[in-house]
Amino acid sequence: MRYFVHIGYHGTNYSGWQKHAGTITIQQVLETTLSQVLKTPIEINGCGRTDAHVHASQFFFHMDVEKAWKFDLLFRLNKVLPDDIAVFDIIPMEGQPHARFDAVQRSYDYYIHTYKDPFLSKFSSLYEDKNFDINAMRQAVALLPLYNDYRAFCTTPDKNEHTICNVSKADLYTSADGKRIRFHISSNRFLGKMIRIIVGRLLDIGTGKLSIAEFEHYLTHPAIPQAITPAYPQGLYLSKVTYPYLNLEPGAAFTPIMETHMDAQWQQV
Repeated sequence: MRYFVHIGYHGTNYSGWQKHAGTITIQQVLETTLSQVLKTPIEINGCGRTDAHVHASQFFFHMDVEKAWKFDLLFRLNKVLPDDIAVFDIIPMEGQPHARFDAVQRSYDYYIHTYKDPFLSKFSSLYEDKNFDINAMRQAVALLPLYNDYRAFCTTPDKNEHTICNVSKADLYTSADGKRIRFHISSNRFLGKMIRIIVGRLLDIGTGKLSIAEFEHYLTHPAIPQAITPAYPQGLYLSKVTYPYLNLEPGAAFTPIMETHMDAQWQQV
């Protein structure tokens, strides 16, 4: 029987999702735990491959289990797993749906704070600039859904079959006091480090190092720039994964510290 498992995780202590020899990853921890609890070797397939130190408030993986368990697997897993990985739902699926290849849309959020705060350091990225040009950044963000070749926003584009991404939504938000910034993007697919590279370019626009015209040039003439500087990983969250047959709300909101620290809700700019 195939099962989709709905989880969330804080990625600070992990070298990304995908298991690699000599590192601790989310996939490795989950496979080890599932194999121990179910007393049989379990391999899982995730809905994506988040980078080292990147988080997910919603993530799915699928697994095949021949013999049904006779205990509360959800409770048992959450009891055994570390505090930074949580299981929200275990969903039996008909047929052979695939957690990665069947996803039709993924959404990410990237959080920035502009002042040093020890309670945000592992949940958001610190960029200490008090005078970001938010209006220019907003104009650049509005360009993203208008184009679909993101070759210039990928560190290794030639490893992909193609670099076409259909961005359906891109928005920029600030906190009420203007000291925190949130970038949201949704697409049918993403390239390696694509979102962090986009955010890096937006920060360049916000500080005057890059013009909106130059940013648009990367979208209309997708050649790889000589220098690519992705934004820090800790501000990035995979926040929503949608399937034709499964559309769940995330099992957890972003960390409460990030939500209650602000005077009001995010304001779109």
